[in-house]
Amino acid sequence: MNIDKLREEIAYDEGIVYKVYLDHLGLPTFGIGHLIRDDDPEFGWEVGTEVSESRVNEAFEQDIQTVLSDCLKLYPDFESLPEEVKRIIANMMFNMGRPRLSKFKGMKRGVDARDWNAAANEMVDSRWYRQVTKRADRLVQRMRNVN
Repeated sequence: MNIDKLREEIAYDEGIVYKVYLDHLGLPTFGIGHLIRDDDPEFGWEVGTEVSESRVNEAFEQDIQTVLSDCLKLYPDFESLPEEVKRIIANMMFNMGRPRLSKFKGMKRGVDARDWNAAANEMVDSRWYRQVTKRADRLVQRMRNVN
């Protein structure tokens, strides 16, 4: 997979913030959508505290590796999927995490059957789609355009 292209797409969708902020769910976050966990050095930092570019990049790289590992767990044949489908799934995995993406059973059936329209239809039929509509619209269109 073109990891540089994936990084670029996720950074575009997530944005980059060099300080601690609260995400749309009120959870402490920084950088490129990095949810602060209790084992992060930033755990407990006040909202607005600056985070260095190097730390943002380090957290993003760790998050990308976690996402790719989670993609393989959810889709054992992940490596054999078309490039575009891999990046769509990885983008969704980054956005939602494996627990939430694993609930997209209809989408998984579509992907497993290589029925990209069915997968796209299932993406639309979700709360995620209503929450991140612009991002979701782009990903759905890309899924529909897979050959």
